[in-house]
Amino acid sequence: MRIGLVKEIKAEEFRVGLTPDGVAEYVSHGHKLLVEKNAGTGSGFADAEYAAAGAEIVSDRKKLFDDAEMIVKVKEPLPEEYGLFHEGQILYTYLHLAADRTLTEAMLAKKIIGIAFETVTEADGSLPLLAPMSQIAGRMAVQEGAKYLERPFGGKGVLLGGVPGVRKGKVAILGAGVAGSNACRIAVGIGADVTILDISTRRLVEMENIYGDAVQTLYASRANVVNTIREADLVIGAVLVPGAAAPRLVRHDDIKLMKPGAVMVDIAIDQGGCFETSHVTYHSDPVYTLDGIVHYCVGNMPGAVALTSTMALTNVTTKYGSIIADEGIARALKHPALRSGVNCYLGHLTNRAVAEAHHLEYEELDGQAG
Repeated sequence: MRIGLVKEIKAEEFRVGLTPDGVAEYVSHGHKLLVEKNAGTGSGFADAEYAAAGAEIVSDRKKLFDDAEMIVKVKEPLPEEYGLFHEGQILYTYLHLAADRTLTEAMLAKKIIGIAFETVTEADGSLPLLAPMSQIAGRMAVQEGAKYLERPFGGKGVLLGGVPGVRKGKVAILGAGVAGSNACRIAVGIGADVTILDISTRRLVEMENIYGDAVQTLYASRANVVNTIREADLVIGAVLVPGAAAPRLVRHDDIKLMKPGAVMVDIAIDQGGCFETSHVTYHSDPVYTLDGIVHYCVGNMPGAVALTSTMALTNVTTKYGSIIADEGIARALKHPALRSGVNCYLGHLTNRAVAEAHHLEYEELDGQAG
């Protein structure tokens, strides 16, 4: 298969969809790799490394898209890329279509096959291609939240770990999944006063079994959410409904109850955000203050630690991508995990959550592939 690796053009996105080692893996299976010039520089990988791994370095972006049967990316395509795709082409990347109707319609119009990292689901319900970025975003959420609690950034001036004789900072984490549990790990590690909320009592039991009295676990009822954020110095939104828009757990009126200078970090912003007051920000201008509350809503948090993120991501994406390349799309989609990753197929919208988010027609993948 002819596989194209393109340079990310989203503002301040430094990750890349394949490392040179990943390229070598595909090449060893007999595939041809086309790598856009300077695709990996943001993550510290030079063109010479990709060439040494067996890739052809391509300067003409349009030619790369024209020649490639599968495009490997990290982030969703931007409007200036829509016209580069051609019918039947496979796009293998994060898509987050539930938060972007324009992109959804463009992919349907182009009749491409969109396989979204975030909806590839194994039989046990795990999301193997989303997990590493959720781990990183969860850990970064505490790191970034702690920074923006500092007074020069508009925060309350609270040190999350406190010092002897002074209370610890209070951290509220909404969601105990992969991102939330990783945020919890870091928050506990720096000595904060941590409360984690979820609607899954199983996850809350797991958190309590791991951290004991170091965390307070609460069922994520409306009342518990409001009462917890009212006292929090840092609120981390880490909820996920796979493929769907994030539920809005914190309303605009709720933040008026919070203490001025508190910080909110919305990890779910890629899926529309779980705070009603959230809108996407970028690394160069990551925060804004609304009603006295500092909001951090960077849409590609892991992009700031691009080397770590790229290596963690490609450790898992290359495995599934190799199945697509080795077996061809029809046979590859007989694998249930990859089948669940297909959001659109040759003009058909095949992810129910995305269809419901945009009130578009949903079609089962059966009969369209394989």
